[in-house]
Amino acid sequence: MQTKKCQVLVIGAGPGGYVAAIRAGQLGLSTIIVEGERAGGTCLIRGCIPSKALIHAAHRFHDLAKHTAKDGHMGISIPGPAELNMSGMVGWKDDIVDKLNKGVEHLLKNAGVELVKGWAEFQDAKTVKIGSGKNAIIIEGENVILANGSVPVELPFMKFDDNIISSKEALSLRELPDHVVVVGGGYIGLELGITYKMLGSEVTIVEAMDSILPIFDKELRRPLELFVKKNKIKVHTGVFAKGCEPTKDGRTKLFYVEKDAKENTKPSEIITDKVLVTVGRKPNSQALEPTGVALDDQGFVKVNNRCETNMRGVYAIGDVCNAGEMLAHVASFQGEMVAEIIAGKKRAYDPVAVPAIVFTEPEIVSVGLSPEEAKAAGHPTIIGKFPLAANGRSLTQEAEKSGGFVRVVAREDDHRILGIQGVGTHISELVGEWTLALEMGALLEDIAATIHAHPTMTEMTHEAVLATLGHAIHTA
Repeated sequence: MQTKKCQVLVIGAGPGGYVAAIRAGQLGLSTIIVEGERAGGTCLIRGCIPSKALIHAAHRFHDLAKHTAKDGHMGISIPGPAELNMSGMVGWKDDIVDKLNKGVEHLLKNAGVELVKGWAEFQDAKTVKIGSGKNAIIIEGENVILANGSVPVELPFMKFDDNIISSKEALSLRELPDHVVVVGGGYIGLELGITYKMLGSEVTIVEAMDSILPIFDKELRRPLELFVKKNKIKVHTGVFAKGCEPTKDGRTKLFYVEKDAKENTKPSEIITDKVLVTVGRKPNSQALEPTGVALDDQGFVKVNNRCETNMRGVYAIGDVCNAGEMLAHVASFQGEMVAEIIAGKKRAYDPVAVPAIVFTEPEIVSVGLSPEEAKAAGHPTIIGKFPLAANGRSLTQEAEKSGGFVRVVAREDDHRILGIQGVGTHISELVGEWTLALEMGALLEDIAATIHAHPTMTEMTHEAVLATLGHAIHTA
């Protein structure tokens, strides 16, 4: 049995783990990273990247229909309708994933990090075993970074099978379903539900809350709700899924009831090809018992603002820990931070704001406080908005058709920016400036005095700030 020792042992090569390992290697620490599947983790292999690839492809396919209309579109006509090869589309997506997977492995190698493929079985907090018998490998780390990630929540009364699927399976279907029922109207369910609608499936959303995307305020949700209605995506809000049963023709029957229904109320039924369950994700922490690290009631590893667990020299980052949102960019930030802490640098996880993006059509972006949150926190606020319809670059990309806007929230007394939100096609590309503004404590005047290139969508940030100050140029 082979034994390896290192200064830093990273468990999981997702966006948190591989960034931690690369940074540790750059800092001269002997580093080993263990991954049971493929380097890149959920985000790169079966989450963020493949979903955005399919979303882009679905937009392309959907837009081609405009050019096959009688008079075409933009002066461009296509004689016949586009044809969808679902297997080919998934293959294109897989090529992107493969390229990025190889890229991560190359970056790890360049940083001097050893990648060990296999499932880590903890012997204690700082020792893992990979494999079995004489071919097993024992790895001991002076410091351990837990980057185990998360997994989709499976409903106990709707176990995953061929027709009841998670987001992972939804990204790899080789045939387009005629009908998809999405259980859960959060960001994952809506991103994938809209994607399948654009590709040609009938889509129905079943959501327990009173609205889809309830984490966002009504003003931000409105353009998305209009798109959903216009594209005939059926939405049932305020209802609970109660279970499924197979039909004789190989499909699935979903049962659901109103959330206020009496106990003996007969459930409503929907017959569908696929039931996509997107009711959240949970930390992948079930294998951590031998480590002795403390977990909270939901299974997240408890950490402080340095991502330290209760075990000395053992850290947890990303989705598996209870610090920060379950987002890839949070995991990457924490991974880099922990590597530097191990190397002796002074770091702490204390961001001013973390951007949240929903890649629906239209996209929704939020960083910092919404108007309601700012008011609840006791801030005297001023608010300004600027519509995509008044931005030249948006019009040239037909982004204005989403009815979107950029909204700025600032303090009335000192003009400090508290939050920026936006909704619209391509709006996600603006979030970098917004996050930087909050992190640096920018005032409205700081952005107002910054020249923004024309013609770009970033001009909308400038105009929304001017609107907050009461003198927008390109809108009445």
